Amino acid sequence: MVVENKNINQLNDAWIDQGQKVSAMTDKLNLIALSDKFDKKEFDELSAERDNAVARRDALHTQLEEERKAQEIANMADNDKKPLNDQEVKIEDEFIKNFQGMIKGDPKVMNLITSSTDESGNAIGLTIPQDIQTAINTLVRQYDSLQQYVKREAVSTPTGSRVWEKWTDVTPLADLDDETAKIGDNDDPHLTLIKYAIHRYAGISTVTNSLLKDTADNIMAWLSQWIAKKVVVTRNAKIIEVMNKAPKKPTLAKFDDIITMINTAVDPAIKSTSVLMTNTSGFNVLSEVKDAMGRYLLQPDPTQPDRYLIRGKQIVEVADKWLPNTGTASAPVYPLYYGDLSQAVTLFDRENMSLLTTNIGGGAFETDQTKIRVIDRFDVEPTDTEAFVAGSFAAIADQPANFAAGSTTTTGK
Repeated sequence: MVVENKNINQLNDAWIDQGQKVSAMTDKLNLIALSDKFDKKEFDELSAERDNAVARRDALHTQLEEERKAQEIANMADNDKKPLNDQEVKIEDEFIKNFQGMIKGDPKVMNLITSSTDESGNAIGLTIPQDIQTAINTLVRQYDSLQQYVKREAVSTPTGSRVWEKWTDVTPLADLDDETAKIGDNDDPHLTLIKYAIHRYAGISTVTNSLLKDTADNIMAWLSQWIAKKVVVTRNAKIIEVMNKAPKKPTLAKFDDIITMINTAVDPAIKSTSVLMTNTSGFNVLSEVKDAMGRYLLQPDPTQPDRYLIRGKQIVEVADKWLPNTGTASAPVYPLYYGDLSQAVTLFDRENMSLLTTNIGGGAFETDQTKIRVIDRFDVEPTDTEAFVAGSFAAIADQPANFAAGSTTTTGK
């Protein structure tokens, strides 16, 4: 069965649109350069704007290609799936060989991994190759990763910035009754500069040396599972931290409050891509809410019976361990976010996870163990804070009986 990905269409449309903008800016730059009244300041400003537009166009194309590849893999039949080619096997085998050499303290490997440093001067260690990162990123999805809902942008620099245009209230043009009246300025678009700075998130795990004597395949499977869990926990925590910075935090007490949030909390332009998100505990509470006739208010999705909707909006359920409650154990407060996370949050991914081991330091020598340090490099920043609201509820009341009475009276008419 072929599964469609709406991101591909959105990215393709955005890429084409951005390409047209770049072309228009280039034409304008050509006109300025050819003009006898050449204005250097105007040319430099438009040139900088064009360069930023080119960077965005190229980024959109890169993300489009990545989505297409991911879609091809998702739709691939089992008999079409092939093992790694010779080059990929060579890369994986080399990584395993270097990993085992690092554990054993092989001087050649140690010199290789300790001589390279990141932008801050810290030892990078053994960088995980791309094909293995792909396996890890695939595993990440098994652990309720919130990363799949935000905008993820691969970056190659430790710091940078992006310009976002937010939705603003556009005022009408001024009505000039007097033909000689002076024309005033329009309200200009509101642009927001989003700056990112890649952070290093690291941890150390201890494993027995007997495990590390296992086969290469078993070592790879263990590494991938372990790193995937670490990445999910770390990135989820940072994404939730940014999600909770949403300026709107409605407190919900009845089902009508949820309907009001859906109808009014975000701009109508992003309603079509908005979803509801809660944890398993919150979903359980919502699933028990009944109307005045005793019927459950959550609606099953006709196309996917195990998925539920409220007013046509999908409810994304995330495990409690990844999206925890607030409040106390005896009086929990459940999260219910609403909006388009891909508009509200961006994860800037440095994409060079790395490993470093020692069987001497940190008490490893005395216990015949090996310490493994993993480092992940990324940053999470809010973008359009008006595209998402962080609602919460302690309980949602059933609809009152008088609601049914009113409905019956109306029907009787």
